[in-house]
Amino acid sequence: MIGYYILIGAISLMSWLVSSQLKRKFKKYSQVHLRNGMSGAEIAEKMLADHGIRDVEVISTAGQLTDHYNPTNKTVNLSESVYNQRNAAAAAVAAHECGHAVQHATAYSYLTMRSKLVPVVQITSSMSQWVVFGGVALMASNALGGAGQWVAITGLVMMSFATIFSVITLPVEYDASNRALAWLKNKNIVTPEEYKGSEDALKWAARTYLVAAIGAIASLMYWALQVFGGRD
Repeated sequence: MIGYYILIGAISLMSWLVSSQLKRKFKKYSQVHLRNGMSGAEIAEKMLADHGIRDVEVISTAGQLTDHYNPTNKTVNLSESVYNQRNAAAAAVAAHECGHAVQHATAYSYLTMRSKLVPVVQITSSMSQWVVFGGVALMASNALGGAGQWVAITGLVMMSFATIFSVITLPVEYDASNRALAWLKNKNIVTPEEYKGSEDALKWAARTYLVAAIGAIASLMYWALQVFGGRD
């Protein structure tokens, strides 16, 4: 178990460092005001219109960095700072979330796959680790003979769904950012300086998903080693 705590500590530290840098970047680029004077909400509405998307609503949501696209009710939810502000950070986030709306409208394969996994992950993610841990404990005590390993394997299968979800999220997020940046540049929504800020902000946002995927893969591999050999 010591190895697991070291792993969790390392991933948590990496996540904290990336998250802290992301917040610093957004604070920095929030000071880069757009010359065109458009707010995040206006940018989002224009990007949707330019892609022929008329059935998605842009709304304001409470919190910071709570921006997301909801495919269920087709809404682009922008945090208050993004919805109302007129800077490079707001432009980046608004366009990124609209990138997800474009993915949805064009049936982007990875987004479709991720959406199908959502109900499965919601059920399995909260209990998978406990099932694996319980199975490993039964294996160590040999309380149920070989049944303990099958309990642990069941937990690994459950955990694998969350891992697959994290991995599939990577192309979804990177593609949404690429769509956003291409549109911002091609439509001359931002100046070259503003574009650099938007690009850098989205780069660090994407790294939060990368760290999450690495953490999910590492955790699955660790527990797989505990089940199939090499327990510490």
